[in-house]
Amino acid sequence: MNFLLAQAPRLARRLTVVFLFLALAGCANAPKFPAAPAAAATSDYTYIVGPGDSLSIIVWRNPELSMSVPVRPDGKVTTPLIDELVAQGKTSVQIAREVELALSKFVREPIVTVMVTGFVGPYSEQIRVVGEAARPQALPYKQKMTLLDVMIVVGGLTDFADGNGALIMRAGDGDKQYAVRIKDLIKRGDISANVEMKPGDILIIPQGWF
Repeated sequence: MNFLLAQAPRLARRLTVVFLFLALAGCANAPKFPAAPAAAATSDYTYIVGPGDSLSIIVWRNPELSMSVPVRPDGKVTTPLIDELVAQGKTSVQIAREVELALSKFVREPIVTVMVTGFVGPYSEQIRVVGEAARPQALPYKQKMTLLDVMIVVGGLTDFADGNGALIMRAGDGDKQYAVRIKDLIKRGDISANVEMKPGDILIIPQGWF
């Protein structure tokens, strides 16, 4: 018994060395990804309507035809005199022109304005955060949205997160993966680690070794 107690510190040191070696070996074998570009080049971005959005449809001089409607899960809307109209994947201007065309069968030269009042966006353009975020979720994309904006919404990192080992999967760049330094950004205040997000980005935050 005394012998085992005497050997305990030495065994603890050896186990520590083994764990450190495994951690370093895992890091050495991990794939290397380029850093995410600071600017995402989305200055020409136009919002696309998706299921769950709310639309305010205003028909000039026809208040009985004006109303707010939700975009159904199938991407369609229903308005007075229009049974079904596909809204998903279109801009508000495109929807307004199609409503005008549909109403022209009943109203002389209708003038329609469509405003998006509740923003969700199509699934293909949402920002998805998975892994060791405090509140993993899907977010509607907003122009000029940054990594910091995303982390504020999801409540930061968990205690077990490897923030500097996080990746952005970007479908618009041919499914490329980019490394990001979330820990440096939100815990060390390194603003150089902040990058712009793009529609459809997936932010993956892994669990740290220790």
